[in-house]
Amino acid sequence: MRDDRLAEALVEFADTLVDDFDVIDFLHRLAARCVELLDVDAAALMLADQYGQLRVLASSSEEAGLMDLLQVQTDSGPSVLCFRRGEPVYTPDVAKMDGRWPAVGRLARELDLHAVHALPMRLRTEVIGVANLFRVRPGLLSEQDRRMGRALADVATIGLLQERTLRRRRVLAEQLQTALTTRVVIEQAKGVLAERFTLDMDAAFRVLREYARSRRERLSDVAGHVVRNEADLATLGALAHDAGASDPHSRPG
Repeated sequence: MRDDRLAEALVEFADTLVDDFDVIDFLHRLAARCVELLDVDAAALMLADQYGQLRVLASSSEEAGLMDLLQVQTDSGPSVLCFRRGEPVYTPDVAKMDGRWPAVGRLARELDLHAVHALPMRLRTEVIGVANLFRVRPGLLSEQDRRMGRALADVATIGLLQERTLRRRRVLAEQLQTALTTRVVIEQAKGVLAERFTLDMDAAFRVLREYARSRRERLSDVAGHVVRNEADLATLGALAHDAGASDPHSRPG
């Protein structure tokens, strides 16, 4: 029965390619599944931000969230060590933390959490976060639970990286489409200026660029103004005169 629920969870966390993907909801569901499937009482999830700093994003209980928050704030504890090493850190008795992480160990006991197990969210050499598992009684997780915990963390990591890759591709595609659209507008504006002021296309582009610089506006915005006949014709005419005078290839007036 537990194997069936684990299989369902693995399928659930592998499927992140949906339009309404919500990373916070995803991580909260992962924390809940860890508590459901493993011999733990609470779970919390951290992910690294763009600067490589851990951030607490989800937890199954307030106590688990507080434990992770303290580790982030003090830059210490099994979660931080797990993230840096990219390896699991098992602490079956938080009393053993006193020599290395006294503040973390003290808070754990105050919150009645007596065992902490940190699992890296890692794909090959890339570590994107940590899954933390807490127990109210001391003791090491069974080998089976450790394997299941790692499987959940690994599949969730693959799902998150897959979603990030898709999102980056979408952003790049949108940027490319924007660039192509902008280029079309700029070419149209060059044509308008070339026709109006009897310039070749290179000179028309120089006029467009100088006009944008003089007004500290984006080239694409100025091109739109020219196409819609919203630009300052007097200034454009003066720039066109200078461009035509300096360009022997401009068409004669």
